[in-house]
Amino acid sequence: MTLAGLVLALVAAGPAADTSREAATAAVLDGLVRGDEPGLAVLVRQDGKTVFERAYGVRDLRSRERIDRVTAFRLASVTKQFTATAVMLLVRDGKLRYEDALSDLVPSFPAYGGGISIRHLLTHTSGLPDYEDLMTAAERDRPPIWSADRQIRDDEVLALLRGETQGRFAPGTSWAYSNSGYVVLGRIVARVSGKPFGDFLHERVFAPLGMDRTRAYERGRNEVASRAFGHTREASGFRQTDQSATSATLGDGGVYSTLADLASWDEAVRAGTLLSPAAMKPALTPVTLADGSLPHWPKGPPSGDNLSPGEPVAYGFGWFLDPWRGRPRMWHYGETRGFRTAIERFPDDRLTVVILANRNDLDPVALALRVAEQWLVRTARWP
Repeated sequence: MTLAGLVLALVAAGPAADTSREAATAAVLDGLVRGDEPGLAVLVRQDGKTVFERAYGVRDLRSRERIDRVTAFRLASVTKQFTATAVMLLVRDGKLRYEDALSDLVPSFPAYGGGISIRHLLTHTSGLPDYEDLMTAAERDRPPIWSADRQIRDDEVLALLRGETQGRFAPGTSWAYSNSGYVVLGRIVARVSGKPFGDFLHERVFAPLGMDRTRAYERGRNEVASRAFGHTREASGFRQTDQSATSATLGDGGVYSTLADLASWDEAVRAGTLLSPAAMKPALTPVTLADGSLPHWPKGPPSGDNLSPGEPVAYGFGWFLDPWRGRPRMWHYGETRGFRTAIERFPDDRLTVVILANRNDLDPVALALRVAEQWLVRTARWP
C-alpha cells in the first residue's frame, strides 16, 4: 500500500482507529498508579476535540477522593504561558512594549535593570539573579527566614533582586531559565494594569475562556476547589509535601488548573481566541542572542532548571519550541514540591497532550511524548 493509501485507510477507519489509539494510550498509563496512591490526570486533544481523558489515583491521602477532570493541580512552571499571555494582552492594548526597560517599570530597581527589557524577561535572556539562590544567601549564618508556613512573596523577591548590583550576565548575551524573570513579569502586569496579577488573569484570560476552576492561588485570599495536594514518595510510602518556601510566588508557577479548563485553554491557543496569529507570532519565535547566535542551556550540573546542560534550547514567550523527531512542537514542563506537569502541543499535527501529577516520582514530559506517539499519524517524516 502506498503512503497516501495508508493515510486514507487510517482516516476511513475513523472510530476503529481511535479506539485502537485509546487502548494503546491506556496501555502506556495503566499500572503507573495504584488506586489508593496520589496519581495523575491525562488529556489528549486532536483536531480541536478531546479524544482521550483519564484520571488515576487520589487527590490526597486524607480524604482519598478520586482525581477527575475537575481536580485542580498546581501547574508550577506551566504557569509561565499564562503570565506571558497577560503581558502580550497588555502589549496589544498599548500599555506595554516588549522593549520597555525593567528599571522604568519597577520603581527603585537598580541600574543593572536598565538594560533588561520585557522581551528579555519573557525569553529567559535577562540575566536576573536566581531568587532561590538569593534566599539561600540571605539565610546563611542565620535562622531560616522562609518556610512552607512563612513563604516568600513576590514583593520579597523584588527586594532581594533590588539588593543586587549586577545580573548573572549582560542582558541578551546568554540564556538561563529564570523564575525570577517571571515573578517580575507578574508584578509588572499588576502595576501596569492596576489590578492584582490573579485578578487580571481571571478577568482577561480565565473568565473569557470559561476556565472557572483555574486561578492564581493566594493562601487566605482565594481557595482552590477540588484541589489536589502534592506528595513525595519515600521508602515508607507517600508523604504530603504540598507547599514549600517558594509556593506563594505567582508569575513563575502559582496557577492551579484542571483537565477541563486546560482543554478550553488548548482550544483558545488553537483558535486564536485571545490573541491573533500575528499577536502570537513573537511568542512562537525562538529567541536569538544579541550576536545572532542560538542560545544553549547553561553549562553545569543538571537540575530542575537546567534540563540539558550545554545543549541548544529554543524558547519563545512561555513556551519551549524545540521540535521533537522533526515535528514542530510548543511545550512546557512544571516541577515543584509534590507536583509534576507537562503540556505538549504539536501544531502541524493538531495534537495536544497534557499530564498533571500530584506526586514527584513520575516524568510527565516522557509520559506525554509516549502518549503522543500513539496519536501522531505516521508520515514520511517519522523516523
